[in-house]
Amino acid sequence: MSDIPGLPARRAALKLLDAVLRRGETIEQASHNACQGIVGGPDRALAIALASEALRWLTDLDALIDSTTNQTLDEDTKVRSVLRLMIAGWLRLETPPHAVIATGLPLLTGGPRRLAHGVFSSLSKRGAALPDVPSLPAEVAERWGMRADAIAKGLGSPPPLDLTLRDPATTAEWAEKLGGVSLMPGHVRLPRGDAIENLEGFNDGAWWVQDLAASLPARLLGAGEGRRVLDLCAAPGGKTLQLAAAGWQVTALDISAKRLERVEANCTRVGLEAELVTSDALEWQPEALFDAVLMDAPCTATGTARRHPDVLHRIAPRHIAEMAELQKKLIARAIEWVRPGGALVYAVCSLEADEGEGQAHEVQLDPWPITADALPAGIEASADGWLRTDPGMLEEQGGMDGFFIARWRKPS
Repeated sequence: MSDIPGLPARRAALKLLDAVLRRGETIEQASHNACQGIVGGPDRALAIALASEALRWLTDLDALIDSTTNQTLDEDTKVRSVLRLMIAGWLRLETPPHAVIATGLPLLTGGPRRLAHGVFSSLSKRGAALPDVPSLPAEVAERWGMRADAIAKGLGSPPPLDLTLRDPATTAEWAEKLGGVSLMPGHVRLPRGDAIENLEGFNDGAWWVQDLAASLPARLLGAGEGRRVLDLCAAPGGKTLQLAAAGWQVTALDISAKRLERVEANCTRVGLEAELVTSDALEWQPEALFDAVLMDAPCTATGTARRHPDVLHRIAPRHIAEMAELQKKLIARAIEWVRPGGALVYAVCSLEADEGEGQAHEVQLDPWPITADALPAGIEASADGWLRTDPGMLEEQGGMDGFFIARWRKPS
């Protein structure tokens, strides 16, 4: 049965679902083991796409399954997971029902196989459909409160491809060359699909991949004019490149030497320089203070749910509490390293208030409110001068990741 085309990808997708839902792994962490034995990139990509779409629409897929059988299926039963993948392949990846059956049912035997065949056949015959907007897991919707419905509107599909340009003055030129659109200077948005390395400008270092929301924290520091900035928790390096391109003298600090190798490779490709330091920010001590510190802090990353839907199912209150405690310690260290009169920018790609607003309320520095001139059209800062983005914003233009961003100045 391993010779059935598409079956290895479905088997790998099933392993990915199990790793996320039962062991709390990310899809990225689980993909190495789950995709062992798969020959060829397309099958690996299909496995990840199937698992991702099943996680993105999990609540609604389960509702369809439960609407078609009176038999109680536990959350972690294999037959339920196989059905999730089968329905996701049919309704999200547009796989014909006969191909779904041919590649899904071999994952099961005996009674579960007959049950899956009956449930899927019933759904396909009645023309079942998913809602326009994915339903969030109940605990996630409760955490996000009044924002939940608006956020969910941006989670239905993987995001487009955002590029940050080394030279913002070339925005119109690159938007035309690449057939994209720009939502602010120095940004170009493209549809998903093309291999990044094949796009014009990649080898020349004209741009790098970076979500629009992720590009905003570095923009808030403006032109460097040779001043010193610390990019704290720097990897994967998009903000390091932005700061260097804007004329800052950058020190990029990260605890992971392997992740800093990626930063170094990107700096080489783009032709920009930064001092790279591998160290734990809770133990490291700089030789001199910085004119600015930019901290994109470690977080639960729930703001990246449209590209990493596993966060909708892995993150629990204990993870949020652990991250919030670490963020508090890192902010205290960062404040020490800002010279009098210098600036601190704090950011997290999280939608959790404890990691964003809850941290900002504790910072004892002079507020430096975020203003509209540093933001894309249609995005506004809060009354406190902080910025909260979410995947439902700019929905018609393709959305953006969820971030919390705030900035302050240290008293002279």
